[in-house]
Amino acid sequence: MFPIRIVPPKRTYKENSARPNANLAKATLTGALGGLLFGFDTVVISGAIDALVRLYHLSPQGKGWTVAVALIGTVVGALGAGITGQKLGGRETLRITAILYIISAIGSALAWNWTSLMAFRFLGGLGIGASSVLGPVYIAELAPAKWRGRLVGAFQFNVVFGILLAYTSNYLIRLAGLGAIEWRVQVGVAALPAIGFLVLLFGIPRSPRWSASKNRIDEALAVLKLMGEPDPEGELADIRSALAEEYTSVHEPVFRWKYRFPLFLAISIGAFNQLAGINAILYYLPSIFSSAGFSQLSGDKQAIAIGITNLIFTIVGMSVIDKLGRKTLLLIGAAGTAGCLSAVSWLFAINSHPGALVWLFVAYIAFFALSQGAVIWVYISEVFPNHVRSKGQGVGNASHWIMNTIIALEFPVLVVKLGRSAPFTFFAAMTFAQFLVVLFVYPETKGQTLEQLQRRLVKT
Repeated sequence: MFPIRIVPPKRTYKENSARPNANLAKATLTGALGGLLFGFDTVVISGAIDALVRLYHLSPQGKGWTVAVALIGTVVGALGAGITGQKLGGRETLRITAILYIISAIGSALAWNWTSLMAFRFLGGLGIGASSVLGPVYIAELAPAKWRGRLVGAFQFNVVFGILLAYTSNYLIRLAGLGAIEWRVQVGVAALPAIGFLVLLFGIPRSPRWSASKNRIDEALAVLKLMGEPDPEGELADIRSALAEEYTSVHEPVFRWKYRFPLFLAISIGAFNQLAGINAILYYLPSIFSSAGFSQLSGDKQAIAIGITNLIFTIVGMSVIDKLGRKTLLLIGAAGTAGCLSAVSWLFAINSHPGALVWLFVAYIAFFALSQGAVIWVYISEVFPNHVRSKGQGVGNASHWIMNTIIALEFPVLVVKLGRSAPFTFFAAMTFAQFLVVLFVYPETKGQTLEQLQRRLVKT
């Protein structure tokens, strides 16, 4: 209970070169491991999809559904994660997602028909959606303000590392020549890191903000000290002050007029992330290269090169996100990806220079990774007040996954009906639109505590 308003002391943060302590690093890496499973599970299907098309005689629409069914699960998981996380806590809910990952991986590997495969992929999607909400929120609520961008960015780092692992795993398994069971091994191997994720989740603390919201004040203070917060008493007072102001509306929905600006920011950045075409490209990359004349193994190699680029430039984005800021990175990325996508569209339209496609996709991934890839989860986790943060994160992530589902489902159909160039023309136009919206509407959030951002962004 919070019967009185607690006025926090004025606090200042000194910029220094100190690094996060071991406890904060462990908790961050564990929370971010959900991102690795997220990246691995969403992209691993790219290596198996052609085998599934042949095995189950899938049409272009069926091919799209095989990819998209997991994404439908992510929408449900993202929307439900906020409520569950608020009741049980982020750490406990992440344990549930780990169990879903394990069941999905093993079940998909043992699937006895297309329907059972779809069901297990849907379960995996639930885990992906929930972890994409709660992983960044958990890390954001643990991290001191001066490290928050880089530490939440660790979630995205693990997403792209998981993508690279999936491409590499697909390639190595294909080299093994396993024949009919090849696709089963490709999708089933995800169970191994999922088991590791579940085990590690039993060695990290609860979020101090969640503990404070449940009036576990001593626990919250102990966690803040454990995480290396420079002024734990002051931070706790700030958290309790924000909670006291919000206490009368703890159960209010996030869809309120006063939250219109955070909602717009979360929904738009989630949608633009997918309207840039990133996951359609990642899911269908081997097929895209195959349509341009590359062999299956050659396409797998190109995918690994793109996965490495994704990883390297995510690290670059994470290293500068708290210096250059979120808005600057988004502008750089939107301009760069628009140019690359326009060039890809042109090459497909003239059906020439297929070798240049590899370099254009590498450049596209580089621009995307250092901007939207590094920023999206950080930004959504920052813009909502404490008591609706998980719900708001769920809305932003649902926007991301709904758009992802639509694009993944329709991409193979549009390629057949309109040609290979049309989707990339559309993606280029959307990234140009994003540049304008970010330039004129988006605020910068770097270097501010979550409570300061709450007072700034909530419109009464």
